Parts: sequence; C-alpha cells; structure tokens
Amino acid sequence: MNTTELEGKWKQVKGKFKQKYGKLTDDDVTFAEGKFDEMLGRVQEKTGKTKEELKSEIEKL
Repeated sequence: MNTTELEGKWKQVKGKFKQKYGKLTDDDVTFAEGKFDEMLGRVQEKTGKTKEELKSEIEKL
C-alpha cells in the first residue's frame, strides 16, 4: 500500500486509532495535505510504535 492509499484509509480509521490509543487528540490525527508522515510521527511519539507498525496497523483496519 502506498502513501496515497494509506492517507485515504486513514480518513476511515482515525476514530478507531483515537479509541485504541486514548492519548491521541484530534490535532494528533489530523494532517494537512502532504503532511501524512509528520502526523504519523506525532502518533508514533504518543503510542511508542514505529511508523512501519502504524502503517501495517492502518492497512489491517
């Protein structure tokens, strides 16, 4: 799955991530166009997961 597909999928699963990782805020899971990796970095900091783990988790949802 490429970054564009992950970005599209993210719009569907960000609520599930907020439920699963209670520390995440709306600001953490929202990204401006072209800033998906930056947003993943914020999520990574709060969850302790690697970007690869997060991308894999997004793909599975």
